[in-house]
Amino acid sequence: MSLAIFDLDNTLLGGDSDHAWGEFLCEKGIVDSDEYSRANDYFYEQYKNGGLDIFEFLEFALKPLAQLDREQLNELHNQFMQEKIAPIMLPKAKELLENHRKQGDYLLIITATNRFVTGPIADALGVDEIIATDPEEVDGQYTGKVAGIPCFQDGKVTRLNTWLESNEHSLEESYFYSDSHNDLPLLELVTYPVAVNPDETLEAHANEKLWPVLDLR
Repeated sequence: MSLAIFDLDNTLLGGDSDHAWGEFLCEKGIVDSDEYSRANDYFYEQYKNGGLDIFEFLEFALKPLAQLDREQLNELHNQFMQEKIAPIMLPKAKELLENHRKQGDYLLIITATNRFVTGPIADALGVDEIIATDPEEVDGQYTGKVAGIPCFQDGKVTRLNTWLESNEHSLEESYFYSDSHNDLPLLELVTYPVAVNPDETLEAHANEKLWPVLDLR
């Protein structure tokens, strides 16, 4: 059984779930729309150009989770799935997942976006497991802080290696699909790296390395 690893945002999804969640909170009046929207856009641009301070971003992104109880959050997330995620589900991405499933591969999403946002998306896509940035919880309530190592850039490699230590899987004959140059540390480790609708930096790197470039849009 090979390990088939997938980035989520702008890879299996035709958009960014983290940024979309921020937009959703603004639209629902959960946060100050003008101020939060500006910050949300700022951090997204930082992510795309490779200059994101992940801890600064997580302090911003996880704060709203601490301001609502779990029942409210779950209700909001159900709406979010219908309004923001369903429209950016990609048929070709589902076909790709199904092809790996038929091969008997183990399907793993690895994403920098926090687990509250991405866990239900992974469930909807029917993957076997997800590794995501974990929001800290105390007595079932989010604190607004991050727990452990953020699943971002080199942190994805660290988190994956920790996961591999407690599973029967290995990176032998493994795949990793991603759109972002932020994922180059992990793309360099797997047997079969694949660039999916890549950003300019990743596309140039993929062409130089003769990696496959896939269009799921």
